[in-house]
Amino acid sequence: MTAVTETPAPRKSRGALAQSVADSLVVAKRNLIRMARIPEMVIFGLVQPIMFVVLFTYVFGGSIKVGDSISPQAYREFLMAGIFAQTVTFATAGAGAGIADDMHKGLIDRFRSLPMARGAVLTGRTIADLVQTALTLVVLAGVALIVGWRTHENLGKVLLGFLLLLLLGYAFSWIGALIGLVVRTPEAATSGGLIWLFPLTFISNAFVDANQMPTFLRYIAEWNPFSATVQACRVLFGNLPPGFVTPDAWPMQHPITASVLWSVIILVVFRTLAVRKYRSATA
Repeated sequence: MTAVTETPAPRKSRGALAQSVADSLVVAKRNLIRMARIPEMVIFGLVQPIMFVVLFTYVFGGSIKVGDSISPQAYREFLMAGIFAQTVTFATAGAGAGIADDMHKGLIDRFRSLPMARGAVLTGRTIADLVQTALTLVVLAGVALIVGWRTHENLGKVLLGFLLLLLLGYAFSWIGALIGLVVRTPEAATSGGLIWLFPLTFISNAFVDANQMPTFLRYIAEWNPFSATVQACRVLFGNLPPGFVTPDAWPMQHPITASVLWSVIILVVFRTLAVRKYRSATA
């Protein structure tokens, strides 16, 4: 008699897109578990935006004119959209440092040996950063309510404003991913992820009325992708101060559309560059 050996049935192969999504979620779960085990990462990420809220509210409130008003309440409501937007974009540095750290420790080489989609490592990392950013926004919104920030539109518009913030943060996290792949150390990724964010966020309408800037800076601020999201959030939150004159620039006249367009363009361009760099770095 001859022994009959049964050949196991081949596993059904999933589509490339489904495989990429599944792999990305696995990597995202791994990064979220890592964040949960290092709570100081989340805590320190909350300290800076809370400090900005308190300092700008109580130090500058009442001394900066927005629209026709210099009241602390008007500036407080004007300010919060800028603080929210700054918080989601500053998460870029964390994304870059995390990817640079994985590259430095050789973890990416281990992922490369697994049968997984190439872009899943970066997508999973950016999804995990998006979840952390969303949690940070929830806490920050609570702090803003405590210091007197209020919205004056319906819940749907307010939620849309926060969705625009998360879209901007996710788009910028791909810039951080590209920086993390280009530099050699996590320290360099942190510095490289922050050094360009300061002029981007401060030459904008986040903290002051762009109408009060010198002409050349005002043009930069009005066409700044960051400013479009800030303006869109102010409109959706109902936080435009009394007497505020909306600039004539197209992004300021159509801030919601401009915010979505800028975020999608940044996302597509930098995701493409980051995935291409990742493939060349792990080839």
